[in-house]
Amino acid sequence: MSDAMKSVAIARMIERPNTKQFIKAIFKEFMEFHGDRLFSDDGAIVGGIASLEGMPVTVIGIQKGHTLEENVACNFGSPNPEGYRKALRLMKQAEKFHRPVITFINTAGAFCGIGAEERGQGEAIARNLMEMSRLKTPIISIFIGEGGSGGALALAVGDSVWMLEHGMYSVLSPEGFASILWRDSSRTAEAAALMKMTAGDLLENEVIDRMFLEPAEGLENNLKATTDELKKALLETLPELMKMDIQTLLDKRYKRFRKFGEFTE
Repeated sequence: MSDAMKSVAIARMIERPNTKQFIKAIFKEFMEFHGDRLFSDDGAIVGGIASLEGMPVTVIGIQKGHTLEENVACNFGSPNPEGYRKALRLMKQAEKFHRPVITFINTAGAFCGIGAEERGQGEAIARNLMEMSRLKTPIISIFIGEGGSGGALALAVGDSVWMLEHGMYSVLSPEGFASILWRDSSRTAEAAALMKMTAGDLLENEVIDRMFLEPAEGLENNLKATTDELKKALLETLPELMKMDIQTLLDKRYKRFRKFGEFTE
């Protein structure tokens, strides 16, 4: 198994801490909000307001479960359009009160069921991309596990994008890559290495801005070590972003993501 595939396997472990665990460990007084005011509440996306050492923040994340029952309740971490619209509702509220937005990402991808498509899955993701690109408040996006395609990108248009050591981010799964390119699922590990989807590769290619090492004994056995580092980094970074002129913040965010398009021109 390649090193890349090992990271993929770790990112997908059912024991891996989820968004609610990260929120509980880093923030205080978390108040969860529900619903998109259009269709329903989506358990795959958790969001609300919280306190970070006295600083009010909006926290949004994609939720996975540790048991079958929990995963059914959150659709195995694959959001429907109402989940993305709930996230956008909370981000617009954060903009109104100039609260920074912190997102946690862990999804194999947006749900691709017929109902999701009928309710505008593609439009919901695209609108999040557009609105986040010009949201007039700081955004920090953190990959804590899988990051699959537009389902992940819909919460990842941040001023700073971070990732845990065994996180991953790609346009599709290595299984899908191997199936499409070689029509051979046995080459999944080779695909994972070629896709440059791991935190180390993404940091080297400047897709992410910072990587956080995970405990040798496993994140699930020592979450505090990592959440302490994340909390420290947030307390260092958010005040600087909050002091920045809004237009400067938006210009820097635009240039950050626009540079990726320049690679293909």
